[in-house]
Parts: sequence; C-alpha cells; structure tokens
Amino acid sequence: MIDLFASLPNRRSIINRRILADRIEALAEEAGTGDTGLMRQKIVALLAEALKEGRAEAKRRLEYRPTNGREAVQALAFLTDQIVRILYDATLRHLYSSGNRTVGEQLVMLAVGGYGRGEMAPHSDVDIAFVTPYKPTSWTEQVIESMLYSLWDLGLKVGHSSRSIDEMIRMAKSDLTIRTAILEARYVWGDRAVYDEAMARFDAEVVRDSARAFVAEKLVERDERHKRMGDSRYVVEPNVKEGKGGLRDLHTLFWIGKYVNRVRTVSGLVEAGLLTPQELRQFQKSENFLWAVRCHLHYLTGRAEDRLTFDLQLEVAQHMNFIARSGRSSVERFMHYYFLTAKKVGDLTAVFLAHLDDQWASKGRRFIPGIFRRPRKLEGYVLERGRLALPHDDFFHQDPVRLLEIFSVADQHDLEIHPSAMIAASRDGHLIDNGIRRDPRANAFFLNVLTSPRDPERVLRW
Repeated sequence: MIDLFASLPNRRSIINRRILADRIEALAEEAGTGDTGLMRQKIVALLAEALKEGRAEAKRRLEYRPTNGREAVQALAFLTDQIVRILYDATLRHLYSSGNRTVGEQLVMLAVGGYGRGEMAPHSDVDIAFVTPYKPTSWTEQVIESMLYSLWDLGLKVGHSSRSIDEMIRMAKSDLTIRTAILEARYVWGDRAVYDEAMARFDAEVVRDSARAFVAEKLVERDERHKRMGDSRYVVEPNVKEGKGGLRDLHTLFWIGKYVNRVRTVSGLVEAGLLTPQELRQFQKSENFLWAVRCHLHYLTGRAEDRLTFDLQLEVAQHMNFIARSGRSSVERFMHYYFLTAKKVGDLTAVFLAHLDDQWASKGRRFIPGIFRRPRKLEGYVLERGRLALPHDDFFHQDPVRLLEIFSVADQHDLEIHPSAMIAASRDGHLIDNGIRRDPRANAFFLNVLTSPRDPERVLRW
C-alpha cells in the first residue's frame, strides 16, 4: 500500500499517535467501566488539544516555507488520519466494544475527496465514507453515530456517507460525483478486507469498459465549471480551487489518469505515458504554488475562502515573500506569477489530453474528434492525427518567422495546432525580436490570421 505521507518530514512533531493512545488507556483505567458519555468527553478533550497543536505545527511549516503548499496540506491530512484512527480505536475499545464481531459487523473508514488524495487546506471539510459489507447492524450504526458526534465536537466539518458495498457500487454507476469520490477513496482505518472487496468490485463493475464515458463526462463537467468561474484564466479575482487553470483542473487530469490507467499517484502519470518527466515537474510545481496560495487564503480569512479577491491579493503576496522589483510592486509580481501558473496548467491539460488521444489512437480509436485522411506533411510541418505539429524540436529556432506562420497555416487548412507545438512556441517566444517584427513574411502571416474569413479564435486561443 502506497504511503502518501512518506516524504512528509518529522511526522511525530505534528502528532504522536502512540503517546495519545497510551494516554487514552490511562484515562480508561481511571474511569473504570462506568459512564461512557463521560469517557467520550475525555477522549474528545484530549484529541482537541492534539488537533490544535498539530494545526499550529502545519501553520508554522507554511510560515517557514511560505511557497511550499504541498507540505502544509499533507501535514493537515496526516494529522486528520491520526485523529480518526485514534478515535476509531478508542470508540471500539472503550465505548462500543463488541467482543468477537461477526462478518456483518465489519466496518472500514475511507478518506474521500481532497482528504482521500492526502491533501487538506486549513478549513477544508473532512470527507469520510463508512463502508460495511452488508446493511449496517445496530452496533455499526452506534459506532458510526458516536464517531460522527466526536468529530463534530472536535469542531471538524465532516462530510460523510454510510453505505454497504452493494449500495456504494450501485450509486457509483449512476452518479459521477460519487464515482469520482470512490476513485479517490483511500483506506484510513478499520477492516481492511472490506476496503479490498469494495475497491475490487469498483474496478470490475464500475470502471471496466467505461473509461471513454468517464473522460467525456469529466471534460463536460470541467467546461461547465469554467463557464461558472468566468471561462478565463485571467479573471481579476480568480478562484484558486475551481477557476480555469486552478487546482481542480490538475485534479481532473489525475482523475482521468487514475480511471483510464489506474495510476495510484501523480508520478504514475509518467509511467502511464500521459506526462513526460518534465511535464510532471511542471504539474508538481504548479500544484505546490496553488496549494500555498489556497492555504494562505484560508489562514488570512479564517474560513474556506478560495477566491483571490483584490483585498487579499496584497496580503497573500506579502505572506509568500513577493517583493517589489524592477518597477513592479509585490502584488503585481505575485499576480503575474499566478496567471503564468494558470497558463501552464492549461498547457499541461492540452498536452495530457493529446497524450491520451494518441494512446487511444494507437488502439484504433481516437477520443478527441479530429480530421482523418489528411496529408502527413504540410508546408514543412507534419500532421499528428489531424493536428498541426513540428517535424523536430528546433524547428522554430531554424526560422523564428515560423512562430507566426504556424497560426496562418492552421487557419488556412482548418487544423488544430498540436499541444506539443504550442508548448514549443511558448518556450521559443523569446526568438521574436525587432528583426522578426519588421519581417514582411511575419507581418503577412499575422495579418492573414487577423483578417481570415474563418473564426481566428480557434487557432489563437490557447
């Protein structure tokens, strides 16, 4: 089983589960076998203090390394794991002991949503799924109810579900949101055999032979979300989580990779052929920055605020150590970097989908609609599955005018530009100098696109 927190340093400074478990045992010996309600209160009080200290440690780490959002969100998810595990053990041992449980009384707790990915912002919900092999017994219902009350008493915002394996599978087949939640589900504590059976059935009965439909639904969901958020990466008050070029776009890539290729971690996208090592580094760098921004927003506002509003932009910039330089203020430099990151997330999305499309095309079926029966070469460019691409990596270096020509050729022949070509164009944009700006060919290509009778947005939008 993959340890999502293997790279998290000094975990016991966040929370020490063994010490807390020993203290609960001592409390139980003191209390005897009397009032379970009082015992639950003592357990909650002990865990509340541990939760407070763990959160303070996560915040200290972000303050020490203010652009390292990854460590902060992992620390908070790890802290939540340990709290939930201690509470589960204490509930079964001291509040609702069942002796030798039957198969029907087995119970497992799964982390879902961002918590399932091992990522939690300071004011994120704790999304937990309680899963039983069959319909819950009265004992499992008591345990679940007791745990939920304890988690609420700790001040946690808990999103929860309680289902049998059959119910989970049935609902996953009909509801995309539930299917995505289960896709991210992670074992936290309880009867591991129930988790193993649930995931095996999910793979066999839900995921198998449904990858294309899932990808199509996820892309529609993404487009609708973008429209709600302004349909631009450059809105003046971007939503770090849901906006175009935000965290949710990166999550969508991981969901697709996990569903199609059953990858377990983001780094698995490289082995699956959906990202190159360089693209993976950009994915992780972008995600780390966006998580840092989101964490600072939560800490500054004291709530789950994901909008980078005008009044918060300067404060976040200062907390992330952006300073004025070269005639630009700290907030200008911060927002410039934010929009650059959002642009790179968009680039990654296009390249990822191109890799996915190429994989499916190699099996005889493309996913992304394209044009077939095209010549393989066109004015020095090549066509990769109906999209305009470069014959080699230094194509623009050989003649920088091609940085403008490619848009004209794409427009003239009604072609999409391959994402890899757009990445190369972005990388080589510095080749456009005053000489190129005065070049008659370059100006002609530029005007050809702007005055095209076709809609130039298709080739210019990126």
